Amino acid sequence: MIHEMKADIVIIGGSLGGCAAALAAARLGKTVVMTEETEWIGGQLTSQAVPPDEHHWIETFGCTASYRQFRNGVRNYYRQHVPLSLEAAALPHFNPGNAKVSRISHDPRVALAVLLEMLAPYTLSGRVVVLTRCRPESAETDGDRVRSVTVRHSLTDSRTVLSAPYFLDATDCGDLLPLTGTEYVTGAESQSETNERHALVGPANPQDMQAITHCFVVDYLEGETHTIDKPNDYAFWRSYRPDFWPDQFLSLSGVRPSTLEPVRYDLFPGKQGLTFWEGFSLVSYRRLADKTFFADGTFAGDVTVVNWPQNDYFLGSIIDVDEAEKARNLQRAKELSLSLLYWLQTEAPRPDGGCGYPGFRLRRDVFGTEDGMALYPYIRESRRIKAEFTLLEQHVNPLDRPDGRAETFADSVGIGHYGIDLHPSTGNRHYIHLSALPFQIPLGSLIPIRMNNLLPACKNIGTTHVTNGCYRLHPVEWNIGEAAGALAAFCLDRGESPRAVRNNAALLEEFQHVLQSQGVELAWPEPAVSR
Repeated sequence: MIHEMKADIVIIGGSLGGCAAALAAARLGKTVVMTEETEWIGGQLTSQAVPPDEHHWIETFGCTASYRQFRNGVRNYYRQHVPLSLEAAALPHFNPGNAKVSRISHDPRVALAVLLEMLAPYTLSGRVVVLTRCRPESAETDGDRVRSVTVRHSLTDSRTVLSAPYFLDATDCGDLLPLTGTEYVTGAESQSETNERHALVGPANPQDMQAITHCFVVDYLEGETHTIDKPNDYAFWRSYRPDFWPDQFLSLSGVRPSTLEPVRYDLFPGKQGLTFWEGFSLVSYRRLADKTFFADGTFAGDVTVVNWPQNDYFLGSIIDVDEAEKARNLQRAKELSLSLLYWLQTEAPRPDGGCGYPGFRLRRDVFGTEDGMALYPYIRESRRIKAEFTLLEQHVNPLDRPDGRAETFADSVGIGHYGIDLHPSTGNRHYIHLSALPFQIPLGSLIPIRMNNLLPACKNIGTTHVTNGCYRLHPVEWNIGEAAGALAAFCLDRGESPRAVRNNAALLEEFQHVLQSQGVELAWPEPAVSR
């Protein structure tokens, strides 16, 4: 069965950027159809189960107003629906997970609820239509324009042809780019191409991409046994040791990303493990619920998402490979995560000389999946458009910026900050972990070199392999999506193209005023840039 739908803007992919784009376009009066491959919108926050990675000014400045609305919504959700301890209730910046890596670490189901609530005024009125379980399978183009995209429903096999004046690619892998013939790059560039300090010295490698991680959620119940069946590939992962790793991969060993020196992790907070890197606890690293922050009896144990060094999968790519290889790598990433859990339950060394923590309980209820895994793997690196302007390491690396400030862009459509954080890659390369200066998002990085009505809306903007490492995190992706949705709406209202908006000073100024009126910050305040 084939259906047809039309809207002002079609967003393929319900990622975090896709949600922000839909909100921005709807606020500006446009009709939107947004599709999503899984059951949940929200991408890395929800179906991928990764709590927000943010900079340390986030509570005061450095994100859009709508992203701040989302963060406030998360805290309000807990305050309204979950009984807090007196201590937690008094915290102005309540962090449900009390996590090491995130200032507002929370359950992915809460993120989903808040996103749906934010979209509710537009979904209830019909201005935004969300089609879940729909994956793009083909596109019709006419020269430099996309005419339609056809999506297929994974359960019914029905197809829907989506038509619109503007299309946004908000998929986590940039899936719309090859379907539409939009020029793009993948993997790691060569230094001869980009002159970046940390680009490849030899030839570019389009298949050298950051690890993916198939996350899962556990809680820990001391004295109980919740051991899963031994995974099929456990023998392989139990003996696997990467060339660049200090010990077996399934261990409490790892490396400090910034220096690559060997370290040993605590498993639990409070140095209840073996030997340790500054008391760094894997359980509290991305903890979703610190049970002491809630009324007695609310949580049986701390709840954490396992997105650790030990389940980064980098033995193969899922982008621009054949379907069989993609499926094989997705399954192997899942087997790695299950093997890590089984190792924790049965073999992880204990301070008392014993082995295994069978009290780790796989929380299958969180995602409702049969195997308990997240609905989608965590994707760190996407296809990236060939853009009018490409962001390079020398725009953000302090070593390349003698004045201590990132490159200034007159066409800024937002700001962000995070270190250049590259995980081990499919090219058998180790971490690259560098400082980056507070940066802007130039409009030129959102404009494809040829296509006129397709815009990137998440991690698929004009970055390199290196700069993707700091432009890929939650508040930046949100800002990118919000800018893309607002740009499409602005172009519809003015009868202009995105390219014209960037290259016409008057149009650019007008568009930037629209963004600012919606609460988008275009430049960093002094406390950030003069730190």
